[in-house]
Amino acid sequence: MVIGMSPIHGAATSHTAVGHDPIRSPLPSRSAKGGRRSTGLLPPTYLPVVFVVMVGALVVSTLVGVSVGSVRVPASTVWDVIISEITARESAVATNQRQIIWELRVPRVALAGLVGAGLSIAGVAVQALVRNPIADPYVLGVSSGASIGASMVILFGVLGSLGSLALSVAAFCTAMASMAVVYLVAKRGGELDPLRLVLSGVVLGYVLSAITSFLVFRGDPRAAQQVLFWLLGSFGGARWSTLAVPIVVVTAALTLLTVRARQLDALSSGDEAATTLGVPVKRLRIELFVITAALTAVLVAVSGAIGFVGLVVPHAVRAIVGGLHRRMLVFASLFGALFMIWVDIAARTLARPQEIPVGIITALVGGPVFIVLMRQRDRRRIR
Repeated sequence: MVIGMSPIHGAATSHTAVGHDPIRSPLPSRSAKGGRRSTGLLPPTYLPVVFVVMVGALVVSTLVGVSVGSVRVPASTVWDVIISEITARESAVATNQRQIIWELRVPRVALAGLVGAGLSIAGVAVQALVRNPIADPYVLGVSSGASIGASMVILFGVLGSLGSLALSVAAFCTAMASMAVVYLVAKRGGELDPLRLVLSGVVLGYVLSAITSFLVFRGDPRAAQQVLFWLLGSFGGARWSTLAVPIVVVTAALTLLTVRARQLDALSSGDEAATTLGVPVKRLRIELFVITAALTAVLVAVSGAIGFVGLVVPHAVRAIVGGLHRRMLVFASLFGALFMIWVDIAARTLARPQEIPVGIITALVGGPVFIVLMRQRDRRRIR
């Protein structure tokens, strides 16, 4: 190996020579193949302040989200009920109002935050996997694939012996299958073509959506309306019992990806550079596949297919805090939770007393953003 061929090669060689962990080698501010910069609009010294502000905004948003409903509840009452339930003390709030707040509204807002955080994390993982900032589980067809498994459970009772886990298991299996198909189709000469990956995901998404529609057509007519509304995304069925699996999966995914953050940084510089830095590229890609499919499957199972969150949130966070994945994962989860809570608030208030499916609002936001990102990439290629 020749020392000094490039900053990343030189760093890897010098660190390996003295016995240091090659993964901890410094990465360039821009990837070896023209990737994204590791610095964002805000200097690193401001990030702790931004973190505190976002946590505070998340608390306020939660209070607002619980307050909104068919009957508006004062934020002070919401706070009193939440504190009394957590601390097991008596509350002056009426029992029926307390049950509505704690048993219905708080789980709904919590699920919205979990789904937003989880889809944002999945978006970060997919974009690292394919080194493409305009990829997400929805664009790659993973959400559509997960919807097939979940629809089969609702319409035909598939895997009924698994009880409440049937939706998650079925969605996970079909999500893994769809993502594997997209990956295999997108490979050209043993290398992953980002453009082919996006195009393959979009086409496969149409095919999988058609299969889901056929299942609805052939399934129980009484469940068809429920499935159609569920496919567009909703948190209306949230209960405390539905939160356990998403909490475990989102927490585990965030932990695993944070542990692999340096490897993800190296992977964003390209396969050759990552291999030079000691990253097991093939094993890392398999891990990212499994994590992304598990996240998407579980979240689709509890909320339906909600698109574009994994595209919009990571891109916005990357522009603010930079492309280092340890920062991105933390801030993407917070921003994603905030974003989805306010999307749910909009879904419940814009057409009151009717509720708009959440997926409609995220598509209205994410579609234009996707087009803008595509045009920006075209301009960079022309330059």
